Amino acid sequence: MSGDGGTRQPGAPRTPTETHPHAVPGPDSVLRIGNASGFYGDRFDAMREMLTGGELDVLTGDYLAELTMLILGRDRLKDPAAGYARTFLRQLEECLGLAHERGVKIVANAGGLNPAGLADAVRQLAGRLGVPVRVAHVEGDDRAAHHPGCLAAHAYLGGHGIAACLRAGADVVVTGRVTDAALVTGPAAAHFGWQPGEHDRFAGAVVAGHVLECGAQATGGNYAFFREGGRDLRHPGFPLAEIHADGSSVITKHPGTGGFVDVGTVTAQLLYETAGARYAGPDVTARLDTVRLSQDGPDRVRIEGVRGEAPPPTLKVGVNRLGGFRNEVVFVLTGLDVEAKAALVREQLSDALAKSPPAEVRWELVRTDRADADTEETASALLRLVVRDPDQRLVGRTLSGAAVELALASYPGFHVLAPPGKGSPYGVFEAAYVPQDAVEHVAVLDDGRRVPVPAPAETAVLSPVAEPELPEPSPAGPVRRAPLGLVAGARSGDKGGDANVGVWARSEEAWRWLAHELTAERFQELLPETRPLTVVRHVLPNLRALNFVVEGLLGAGVAAQARFDPQAKALGEWLRSRRLDIPEALL
Repeated sequence: MSGDGGTRQPGAPRTPTETHPHAVPGPDSVLRIGNASGFYGDRFDAMREMLTGGELDVLTGDYLAELTMLILGRDRLKDPAAGYARTFLRQLEECLGLAHERGVKIVANAGGLNPAGLADAVRQLAGRLGVPVRVAHVEGDDRAAHHPGCLAAHAYLGGHGIAACLRAGADVVVTGRVTDAALVTGPAAAHFGWQPGEHDRFAGAVVAGHVLECGAQATGGNYAFFREGGRDLRHPGFPLAEIHADGSSVITKHPGTGGFVDVGTVTAQLLYETAGARYAGPDVTARLDTVRLSQDGPDRVRIEGVRGEAPPPTLKVGVNRLGGFRNEVVFVLTGLDVEAKAALVREQLSDALAKSPPAEVRWELVRTDRADADTEETASALLRLVVRDPDQRLVGRTLSGAAVELALASYPGFHVLAPPGKGSPYGVFEAAYVPQDAVEHVAVLDDGRRVPVPAPAETAVLSPVAEPELPEPSPAGPVRRAPLGLVAGARSGDKGGDANVGVWARSEEAWRWLAHELTAERFQELLPETRPLTVVRHVLPNLRALNFVVEGLLGAGVAAQARFDPQAKALGEWLRSRRLDIPEALL
């Protein structure tokens, strides 16, 4: 990797740091780490775009999520040689030579359930292409043997295995289940010579890694205020971080690419799928309440001040199991008497299913219809039936027969969006924990040598952070009923069965109002679906943000598809659409 601040031109000789990977760069060195994938299925051309769009030292790709591990587990049931992200291999077929010419290291968690298999496939590809690269991989995350009956069980490893591979001269490193931020902490530790225990440096890299991990979400994608400023969001560029030796960074993107990077886009991504002030990982616990953001020029946001603490003594293990089979049918109810039509078909199907009822039957009536509509589609509501059961026959043939037989014997205008199928398997996700020293974290080098990665010598059990002081309340004044989204941004996502909604204000005045107005109780009033559940509010004053965790909203996780929006992606936008009394001075 280069230690020249990203200014080396393709084909230029390497610096002493690159020639001797154990050398520690000077204090002014900058490591440029880009991202080319935020999930399995992200933009295929992003790898080429990142390699050709500007200077880079390392290019990362995040291909794994809770749902992805389930998908890869099912792939491996059919083919023991599978279990990794095949898209990554196809991207390398186009880009491996380009990365080698430009001296860019590639680090990706595309190994999924089979990092050794992917490493071998990359070597074979490199041989066929005639590209002389060294390929290493990381092992130790697979815990399936400790969870009988699971489809996949993997511990979230940190970045030290990646660092060991890079220090030994690897050009490509593939891993299985590591934390998303490990794709940045590993290269940074290798480049700057960081050692375990340098908590502030690692915490800064964790924050940068969390911003990069979801690709274009840091450059204007999925952004609450996407309409502002006339920016071109048709094809947002992917983000990169300029990492400094002290762990601080600047988030930016290649010149001339679409989208934008500002304090808002970075704040939104920082809040995504996090919770409170302590953001725990295998390498370090980063204190999100210490993060300071500032605009550092066009499309440049500086991250500094991040404090770190010893990591927890345990590693999270994501366990995926097959939960059974599910099926669904959506009835279209058009025109008058929507409620009566829904009641009739529910009664008819309940009678038909009574002989062999599925274990779970769920109905949802979605009132998409409008009165006196000028198109048939806008005159129609949707009645959705979802069934689940361990026995595929009860959600397949039983439901299909019962629904289809109603075609000429139910409500007027009867039809469905699609006939029910045979029933498909669904997954259940749960989190387990294992002591860090119980996992055999290993870096497997290109020549086959296995380098053990020790567990951290210093750990600390997580404990709650004291509630910070709130700002002074806004002065009294006239208010107007308006959507929350006029004064606050939001981004939401999933963590197992929980959902998180991060909400932030863009001015101190709005923050003074938001911090006092949007309590956990107010949140539940605005989002009635959350009222029966536990909602925990976390306050992050440095970011002018509140983070809400809704426990159990997503049931057994995204693969179980327990609700209309199974990953809670739009929960924040629903919150922003809700109306409340807002000071006119903020509008």
